[in-house]
Amino acid sequence: MAELIAYFSRAEENYFNGKIKAVEVGNTQKAAEMLREITGADLVRIEPVHAYSDDYKECVAQAREELQKDARPQLLDCPGSLDGYDTIYLGYPNYCGTMPMPVFTFLERYDFGGKTLKPFCTNEGSGMGRSVQDIRRICPQAKVEEGLSIHGSDVEHAGEALRRWSRG
Repeated sequence: MAELIAYFSRAEENYFNGKIKAVEVGNTQKAAEMLREITGADLVRIEPVHAYSDDYKECVAQAREELQKDARPQLLDCPGSLDGYDTIYLGYPNYCGTMPMPVFTFLERYDFGGKTLKPFCTNEGSGMGRSVQDIRRICPQAKVEEGLSIHGSDVEHAGEALRRWSRG
């Protein structure tokens, strides 16, 4: 069976070691692309119909509001089925102590029964938060492995950690 890397990432203004700076490619996308090179897995981006603001502070406010409302943003271009995959690597930044709400939408869209989910999360020190617990709650029939926390500011050096983690 094949492997899939499904990820949410956001470019533009992001938080790096206490400072806000603009980037062309988000940290989670960088990690997902490294993981594809390591595993050969297919790659799909989780994208909401209505993108988050490019402004970091506005994005944080949007993310917080979505979490408080338990929102499920609509997604663009999702695969019709994940039946051909037995392992799904799930990547996302830590938003408000868990996953961005579009990732919740993605997880609730499919049946993950019998599949292995391997979460990885970029962050600036907040780790995985409660995201693994949330994944286990949403996907009770899946085998959810321990996640990999990647410090976003150091994502360019995460290759070896991704390699070890992906091999279990």
